[in-house]
Amino acid sequence: MTLWALTAQAASLKIFVSIPPQKYFVQKIGGDLVSVSVLVPAGSDPHTYEPKPKQMADLSKSAVYFAVGVDFEKVWLKKMAAANPKMRIVHTDNGIRKIVLTEHDHDNKGNRHSDGSWDPHVWLSPALVKIQAEHIFHTLVEIDPKNQKSYKTHYARFLGEINALDHELKALFSGRTGEQFMVIHPSWGYFANAYGLEQVPVALEGKEPKPAQIQALIRHAKERGIRTVFVQPQFSSKTAEMLSREIGGQIVYADPLAEQWSKNLLEVARKISAAAR
Repeated sequence: MTLWALTAQAASLKIFVSIPPQKYFVQKIGGDLVSVSVLVPAGSDPHTYEPKPKQMADLSKSAVYFAVGVDFEKVWLKKMAAANPKMRIVHTDNGIRKIVLTEHDHDNKGNRHSDGSWDPHVWLSPALVKIQAEHIFHTLVEIDPKNQKSYKTHYARFLGEINALDHELKALFSGRTGEQFMVIHPSWGYFANAYGLEQVPVALEGKEPKPAQIQALIRHAKERGIRTVFVQPQFSSKTAEMLSREIGGQIVYADPLAEQWSKNLLEVARKISAAAR
């Protein structure tokens, strides 16, 4: 690394985020002016993650922490604030109307069940990412006003990227309102709402379905012609494999936490488009 690069790296704003997609958002807006670290590494579960001692030490040098509303933040944000009282904690999900995690009504009787948890996966809807991006942009301008012009340029460019992606996804799912796709973990509720789809979750917040629920899922999948079960790397695929055998289908990976947010969302959308019924 050159001396110039080392100097630039030292001068950049040190920022922490909870999950990889947020890193993408902050870097899109901050460019070379920010140095972004992710607290929950790829492959880890943000519902139960516990930061490592080195991460807590690094947090003491951070200027900003961009929270997004995932479960581990409920416990750890207070500890992070105590470790670095000067660090600004920004809740990028402020202003977003959350939806409640519910099981699918497999028997069409209107009997949905919920454990009362709010769905944290707000980064999977382009429209909601705009809200998060606005929080990020205004925060960077407030703490680093001398670089406002650069942030504004990058922010406008990122909004253009989000709009283009949203347009492509709307075209992909045009005229397909009500189509369903089956997922092990109910991560895709905001995505489904944005494009008129319906996710059929197998497990609610990591709880394995009971035998009667599995049988209902199998019946529902066969009735609706669902032959794909979407899984994500952070959770076991054992139940999905069993379900796919029973319905004569397949399992397909769809990672809601991939860092390359725009590319990943389009790839997953195409997979869902191919599988939805």
